[in-house]
Amino acid sequence: MEIITFKPIGKIYTPFNTPEGMPIQPSGAVGVKGRIEIFPEFTEGLKDLDGFSHIMLIYHLHLSGRYKLLVKPFMDEMEHGIFATCSPKRPNPIGFSLVKLGYIENNIINIENIDVLNETPLLDIKPFVDDFDFVKDSKKGWLETNAIKSKTMKSDNRFCD
Repeated sequence: MEIITFKPIGKIYTPFNTPEGMPIQPSGAVGVKGRIEIFPEFTEGLKDLDGFSHIMLIYHLHLSGRYKLLVKPFMDEMEHGIFATCSPKRPNPIGFSLVKLGYIENNIINIENIDVLNETPLLDIKPFVDDFDFVKDSKKGWLETNAIKSKTMKSDNRFCD
């Protein structure tokens, strides 16, 4: 099997130094401010990003540790398959968050509604375009009755090694 490697393009800075008490989704991080420092060799790639209200961050879950294929997620007491959850302990520890774009100053991007740990390595940024990324009448699976919890539930230590 081919090994795939990624080079971070920057770091995400947030007020969350440990997983405990951190929002589990951006919907629970409304108003939480953070910033992204893009490494100098990638700064030119920020051209025209300031025209968007929201951006998708793709990042490395650098502290996630070993994964399990069955997990008890934050919003349920039952075990579910890892691919039916947003658990940070994944075979490929990649996370993504949709955040509000504040302003960009040189290689610094100011953001809001951020739900990641401080100093998380950033792998990529994509603009959010609701014409592209909106799905009407989507199904929520086992989260149908629990998804609302994401607005108030905070992380605990269940995914810490």
